[in-house]
Amino acid sequence: MDASQVYADIPILSAQPTVAEQAKAPHRLFGYVDGAESCSAADWAGDARAAITKAHAEGRLPILVGGTGLYMRTVLEGIAPVPDINPAIRAAVRALPVAEAHAALRIEDPAAALRLAAADTTRVARALEVVRSTGQTLANWQAERVGGIGMHVRVIPLVLLPPRDWLTARCDARFDTIMAQGAVEEVAAILARQLDPALPVMRAIGVREIASMLAGTSTKSDAIAAAQLATRQYAKRQYTWFRNQCPIAWPRIGETLNHEKIHNLAIKLHKETLTV
Repeated sequence: MDASQVYADIPILSAQPTVAEQAKAPHRLFGYVDGAESCSAADWAGDARAAITKAHAEGRLPILVGGTGLYMRTVLEGIAPVPDINPAIRAAVRALPVAEAHAALRIEDPAAALRLAAADTTRVARALEVVRSTGQTLANWQAERVGGIGMHVRVIPLVLLPPRDWLTARCDARFDTIMAQGAVEEVAAILARQLDPALPVMRAIGVREIASMLAGTSTKSDAIAAAQLATRQYAKRQYTWFRNQCPIAWPRIGETLNHEKIHNLAIKLHKETLTV
């Protein structure tokens, strides 16, 4: 359930499960999308629904793990049925400076303009292209959700909120580890493909920083420091999202990361599942 781990080009940078780890149990939706493609939340949710259905048919318990909250929300709650955007409208909107796009949004979708930060390029453009292409605001489309499985399966959630200092240390150590595992060679291979810089795989943490090092515009130590900072910032956003966006009834393990507590809870939940 991770927006980076779906891409085949970055198994090291995205910390996909190793071959040894994947041998312990069937794994799905890791490294299955080519980096030249863009995997949206809707794309992934469709694939996840199929994988979950197959697991159930085989008598297996599907376990979703990952840090992309939008992926989780989409597969459980569904997604707004926004029609495909007219390519000409999308190109015109995306070519606008964000200030002009926000000014236009104040006229065409005032509620969205009030809700969105004037400098939020991606969300402002999305709101504007939707209202121009469909004649309805994005909020109107989002009032309806389709394709969610949350009402058709029993969801047993667990949110991990480890101590911040522990998490920060893990973020820094993580990038040191992947550098030793071959991250530089992985980025060199991606750059050799000359992919569109706007593709998600090109925006993965570490790609830009290592690319700068390979181009000679930064040192190795600077590249590592920049990637570690980006990792910490991303982890902070994830932490905030899962703490505030998940239903209040979902159990959270935080304060002290007690591995024995996690283990015991997992056994309890598994036994409950077997009795359903």
